[in-house]
Amino acid sequence: MKTVPSNASGTAGVRPGSAAQHDRRRRILDATIALATEGGFEAVQMRTVADTADVALGTLYRYFPSKVHLLVSALGRELEGADRRTALQALAGATAHERVVHVLGRTTRLLQTQPRLTEALVRAFMFADASVGAEIDEVSTRLTSMISRAISGSPDHGEVIEEQTVIVRVIADLWLSALVGWVAGRTAAKDVEKSIDVAVGLLLP
Repeated sequence: MKTVPSNASGTAGVRPGSAAQHDRRRRILDATIALATEGGFEAVQMRTVADTADVALGTLYRYFPSKVHLLVSALGRELEGADRRTALQALAGATAHERVVHVLGRTTRLLQTQPRLTEALVRAFMFADASVGAEIDEVSTRLTSMISRAISGSPDHGEVIEEQTVIVRVIADLWLSALVGWVAGRTAAKDVEKSIDVAVGLLLP
């Protein structure tokens, strides 16, 4: 499984500035998620996304240069929602280990309720190369935010020391690898959380 870079670089599409651009990007990602939820990776075709989002095909390509850019961005948005919930809701667990397992377990279960969508998002992440660096970095940012908040037990992350920063990245990579195993059919759904529990227990005793 690729290591999630902390400062990736690559060729990204348009970064929205105006309200109209934000709305256009939202519609594109809404269409992508809807299509992937219904039909998985193969259902997400650039022309179909453009038609569903009511944007010109050329406009879609200016925002997202490829299908992989599009789906990895959608993964980032899905994790953005999970990250937001950890900032607004009390985190269950008396220890860092318990809180991290709770947050990642809740996110895992949510993704597993939408298997075709999750398969599409994870497959795209696996296919991503350096040109998708900005989108991968967004995924990394959301994951590290969630995990750091769980470790500290504080909505603003509290004090996460340098050693913990490394641990956060390792946990993020382990979680993504576990999702890949589930998508590929190598790991049962219930075993994803179990493997994360064991791994986090070793990193955060």
